[in-house]
Amino acid sequence: MADFPRFPSPDDLLILLTVARLGRFTAVADALKTTHTTVSRRILALEQQLGGRTLERTPHGWELTELGRAAVTAAEGVEKSLGQLTSGLGNGVDAVSGVVRISTSDGFGALIATPALARLQLKHPSLRVELLSATRRLSKNRSGMDLEVVAGSVEAGRAETLHLSDYSLRLYAGTGYAQTHGLPASVAELGNHRSISYVETTLQVSELALQRPARPLDRAHSALTASSVNTAQFQATSVFAQIEAVRANAGIGMLPAFMAEGQDGLVRVLPKEVEQRVQFWVAARAESLRSPAVQAVLGAFRDQIQRMANRLLPD
Repeated sequence: MADFPRFPSPDDLLILLTVARLGRFTAVADALKTTHTTVSRRILALEQQLGGRTLERTPHGWELTELGRAAVTAAEGVEKSLGQLTSGLGNGVDAVSGVVRISTSDGFGALIATPALARLQLKHPSLRVELLSATRRLSKNRSGMDLEVVAGSVEAGRAETLHLSDYSLRLYAGTGYAQTHGLPASVAELGNHRSISYVETTLQVSELALQRPARPLDRAHSALTASSVNTAQFQATSVFAQIEAVRANAGIGMLPAFMAEGQDGLVRVLPKEVEQRVQFWVAARAESLRSPAVQAVLGAFRDQIQRMANRLLPD
C-alpha cells in the first residue's frame, strides 16, 4: 500500500493566516465564530505537523517566525485557490468577503468610512465590517484590527502605514454667538471668547490639541485656552458634540473643515489667520494588506475621499 505524504491541514493554515492579520487569538476567535481555545489548539496542531514554532508572542501581539511566514505564504495560496475553485463551481463565492475590523476616529468613521463601506457591501453582500470609533494615536501595542485609521503623525512599529488624505482644522462659531458676542478681529482677541475643544487630559493626538511648538496656530490655541476664570468652556471627547456645542452658541471651536464647512448655523472665525493641516493615515499588518477584502475597503475609502475632495483637502 502506497504511503501518501501528510500535508498540513488547510483549515489550520487559514487560521494561522487570520492570526497573522489580526495578531490576537481572541480577535481571530471572534472573526471565525469559534473559541480562543480552539484557535490555540489548531495552531499547536499545525506547529506539530510542521515541526516548529510558527508564532511568537510580542508586545505587539502574535508575530510570525520564519517558519510561520513560510506557512502564511502557503496559506495565502490556499485561500486564493479555494476562492478560484468555488467561483469556478458557480457557487458565487466572492473574494471580498469575511470580516474586516476597522478602528477610526468618529468623524472619519461617520462621514468617510460609513458611506464607503455601505456602498462596498452593496457590491459584496458577504462582506461584514466592524467599525470601532476612537480618537487616539496609533498604538504600537494594540492588535486585533485589520485597519487602523488615525489622525496626526504616526510611528507604526511593525505595521505598515499609508497616507490617505490631508484635511484642515478651522475656527468656527455659531451664528447666534457671533450676533451676541461678535467675532474676534485678531488671534489675540480669542482670549476674550469662550472656547470649545477636546478634553485635553484624554486626547492622545497632539495635532488636534494644537500644542506643537513654534507654530502661528499655537497663539490661537493659547488665546482660546487662556480665557478669564469667568468664561465658561466646553470640552468633549466627541467631535460631533463639539460641532453641536458650536452650533448651540457655546463658544468658538476648532473643527474639521470637512465636517463643518457649509453647515447651517456655523460661521468661520479668522479665516485668513487660523488653519491647521492634519493627515489621515491608515496602518495595518502586511498580512492584512494582502487580503482582498482589506484592499477593497481601502479602495472604498479612497473613492469616498475623492468624492469629498473639495471639503476634505486643505485650500
